[in-house]
This record gives sequence, structure tokens and C-alpha cells, in this order.
Amino acid sequence: MSAAEGREAMWREGLETPVRWAAAATGVAVNALVSYSPEPDVDLLYGFPVFGLFVMLGVYASDVMVRPSQGWVRVAHVTPRRIRDHVPRALTAALMGQAIVLIGLLIVAAATASTDADGRSRRAVTVTCPAGTQLLSPWPGPYYAWPILGGLAVGTVACAVLLRRITVQARSDDQRRTGARAAIGAWGVLVSAPLFAVSSTMGVVVLSLSCGSGAKDVALWGLALTALASVLTACHCLCVLLLPQAYVKARP
Repeated sequence: MSAAEGREAMWREGLETPVRWAAAATGVAVNALVSYSPEPDVDLLYGFPVFGLFVMLGVYASDVMVRPSQGWVRVAHVTPRRIRDHVPRALTAALMGQAIVLIGLLIVAAATASTDADGRSRRAVTVTCPAGTQLLSPWPGPYYAWPILGGLAVGTVACAVLLRRITVQARSDDQRRTGARAAIGAWGVLVSAPLFAVSSTMGVVVLSLSCGSGAKDVALWGLALTALASVLTACHCLCVLLLPQAYVKARP
């Protein structure tokens, strides 16, 4: 590599973290400036997937800027490179578990959703108690679930494409691990942030119930622990993306 190419490579690497910060800041700004609905709870449930997609876009853009494609290069390898050899195993397993929980909660919410007090379909839940029937909202039924699932689907495809790009390009093993950790971290925001929104929204509704003390306590504890785990995971994923120097020596 010539001196000029070395300087260009260093200049590109210096852009990686600022581009990620810029994308995250853009996601926050969009959520602050754009009103998805006059209802603040709807804005919360819609805003997290939008923020997560901007975070994923920032990771993808930073990788393309730092390591632009060199075209097709024929290289012989004794062992084929595999994506699973470079991703952080513990974080990936935790996020896959949280994705399953998120989808499970949305399925439960969709199955129990009903029309709210304003006659809008699938935005509330109806519970019959000894004291009477309660109609509680907002409830993350299909009206709220589709944007979350859509953002998760788009982000999952983008993460898979980025991991494939990281694996096949000519990089050192440390560079592949760092890039894969960033890609999984961005996907983690798309999983954990909506999970926090859904679990906390459902928790508020369950807390408002006037009956079902035993089942209510179990549900509240489960939703509270889910919300806590998801917010801690989301914070960890953001640190992986925005403070990569703290994870330089980390291993899967």
C-alpha cells in the first residue's frame, strides 16, 4: 500500500464513528420533528423502529465509506469464511431470544385486541372483572404491531446483507469481528427498543386492571423484567455502535 493510500485509509476510518453518531442523531431528530400520530403513545411505538432503522443505516453507510467495494477478487481460502465465526455469540443469542419474546408479545396483543372507546379497531383490550368490563388502551395490537414488524424485517435483511459483506471482503479477523459486532449491535436496537416500548405499554395496561391479582402480579413481573432487560440491552448495543473503542479487545 502506498503512502497516499495509507493516508486515505486512515482518513476513512476516522469517519466511521462520526457517521454512526450522525445517523443516530438523525433518527432522534426525525422522531422529534415528525408526528406519526396525535397520540403520544402511538408516536412512541412508531418512533423506536424509525430510530433503529436510522442506526442500521448509519452502520451500513459507515462500513461502505470506510471499506468501499473493490470489485470481484478471486482469492483461494483453505477454509470458507462463515458469518457465525465472527458475530458476538452471547449478544446474538440474547437478541434472538428478545426477538422471539417481542414477536410472542405482539401475537398475544393481536389475539386479544379489540375496538377502543372511539370505535377504532384493534387498538384496545377488553377485560371482564367482577366489578364490570374494562376497556383499556393503548394496546399494541395489529395497528401498532405492523410498523414494528416491518422495521424489524427490513433491519434483519439489512443486517444479513451487511454481515455477508463483512465476511467476504478482504479484512483481518479483528476487523471482521468489529464490523460484525457493529452490525449485530444495530440490529439489536431494532429488537430491544421496540420490545421495551411494547412490554412497558402492556405493563401499564395490566397495572390498570382492577382484578386478577395473582395472574396480574405474574404478568407485571414478567413485563417489568422484560422491559428492564430490553432497555439494558438497547443501551449496550448503542455503546457498541457509538463507543467502539471500548470494545476493541472484545471477543465473541
